[in-house]
Parts: sequence; C-alpha cells; structure tokens
Amino acid sequence: MEIPPVDSPAPDFTLPDQDGKDHVLSSYRGKWVLLYFYPKDDTPGCTIEACTIRDQFKDFTAIGAVVLGVSTDSVASHKKFALAYGLPFTLLADEHKEVVGRYGVFGEKKFMGKTYMGTSRTSFLIDPSGTIAKVYTKVKPEMHAAEVIADLAVLTR
Repeated sequence: MEIPPVDSPAPDFTLPDQDGKDHVLSSYRGKWVLLYFYPKDDTPGCTIEACTIRDQFKDFTAIGAVVLGVSTDSVASHKKFALAYGLPFTLLADEHKEVVGRYGVFGEKKFMGKTYMGTSRTSFLIDPSGTIAKVYTKVKPEMHAAEVIADLAVLTR
C-alpha cells in the first residue's frame, strides 16, 4: 500500500496503548498529532528517537500537539519500553500490522545483506482537521523531534 500523501485525510484507526487503553485517531481532531511509526522497541535508533521526543516533549505540549508512537510490538513490550526510558507520550501496539499497512510503512527492508519484512521509520504530522500536513520519510532519529517542532512552529502561526 502507498504512503498517504500530504493533503489527504489521515486513515482512522483504533489501537491499544502501553496500558491496554484503546485510542482512536479521529478522537484527536482539534489537535495537531505527530503520528510516528518506528521499527522496534528498545533498539538503538528507536530509543534515540523516543528519547529525543521525550526530551523535547514540553515543546510539543506547549503547541498543543499530541505524540503517538506506533510499532508492531506488543502492549507489554511498549509498557516496558515506556517505563525504561520515562516516555511521557502514548505508544500504540499494532500487533496485527493493520495500521502500518494502511499507512504504507510496512514492507521489505534490507539490513546487513538480509532481506526481511518490517516497519519503515516514517512520521505523519496531522492537522486539527484530520488531514496529513507533512510526511517525514527517511527520518533521522536524533533530529526528528526538533524538525517536527520547527514545522509546527511555522504551521501554527
């Protein structure tokens, strides 16, 4: 499936968070949402990305933005990851790979000469009307939070 383009409606979904509580994307209408997809809990790049978002989380909340991280890991894995690194935002478990499929971020990947199926590090900035305002592909974990905050500062003027 293709990545939904800018100016298209963000595909709606319901997924459980690290505490098992369901979240419906459309229930965040009226707020900016950073929907970030990442490959796996507690791996080097994903930990860097999550911790830089954590460290700049006050900047997201100051703008009134919601942060939702999504991977195909389990609720229990998300709970452990969030507790280990003090993550103040929501992690959503897409164990059945439905949402990663809908957003076009799950597919063939290559690493160290091996080919496998996995989630691409991709983010979507969704505006208060539920429309995709920006798509981030080839995300650099250590710079992503600052990049999104800079974009939000411009878009929310």
